[in-house]
Amino acid sequence: MLAIETNNLTKKYKDMTAVNGINLEIKEGELFALLGTNGAGKTTTIKMLSTLIYPSSGVAKILGNDIIEDRQKIKEILNVSPQETAIAPNLSVKENLEFMAGVYEVKNKEEKINELVEMFKLNEVLSKKAKSLSGGWQRKLSIAISLINDPKILFLDEPTLGLDVIARKELWKVVEKLKGKITIILTTHYMEEAESLSDRVGIMSKGNIMEVGTTDELIKKSGAKNFEDAFVKIATGGEVE
Repeated sequence: MLAIETNNLTKKYKDMTAVNGINLEIKEGELFALLGTNGAGKTTTIKMLSTLIYPSSGVAKILGNDIIEDRQKIKEILNVSPQETAIAPNLSVKENLEFMAGVYEVKNKEEKINELVEMFKLNEVLSKKAKSLSGGWQRKLSIAISLINDPKILFLDEPTLGLDVIARKELWKVVEKLKGKITIILTTHYMEEAESLSDRVGIMSKGNIMEVGTTDELIKKSGAKNFEDAFVKIATGGEVE
């Protein structure tokens, strides 16, 4: 079964078309990077697929569930780690995990929390208030929280934005552990991140999907020397210098 399938998915705001009839197929267990410049339509696409906003027209299915008719069922099988770190600053790391486990009514609460603590190596900061953590630790906690309900599909929106090189590489290791176990849709402005982590990439520009393929396929198709140049050429429709 496909994890995500869209057919002519469109979102319009008055006279502006944010997403222009896109067609996508994302496989179960795939890490799919959705790339594009600011305003390309990535965030709007993710908001539609995660049922936060309704499309203007077109169809999208999440593991066979329609994003309009089956909204509640979809909310139970996916989660989103937003660009803004989603944590309660005055709660400790453990309290954040316990609180969200309660919100999602996680049955094996302690077992799941322990699993995430081990996966993200949170033991050393478990009793610290979230607001006292470094940016890297806060992002780790935010992503851990998004996994508390065992989602089958996870949207990672700019997970390493603003992090230093070491913190970014540590988060890459965590994401790599998740590959194949759940379906991940990643948005990022770091080309090396998409190249390192993704199985396939979709490049958006002005609301349209311009190309989809592996990074090697896109480099070859664009005639570019590297993936960053390939992205620029595809996203702008221009020539690579």
